Amino acid sequence: MSFETFGDFLAMGKHGLFVWTAYGICLMVLAINVASPLLARWRYLQQEARRLRREKHS
Repeated sequence: MSFETFGDFLAMGKHGLFVWTAYGICLMVLAINVASPLLARWRYLQQEARRLRREKHS
């Protein structure tokens, strides 16, 4: 598919809203899939550090 202008590219033949919304949702899901395990690991390490400090002072 060939577009004459950047505006035509963004409009995607009057389907631009659907297309760009779908891309946005896809990127959001991918970002969540990357961030979620990283945040879970960070929370786990923080929790273990707190547990080790408590055991050390007991």
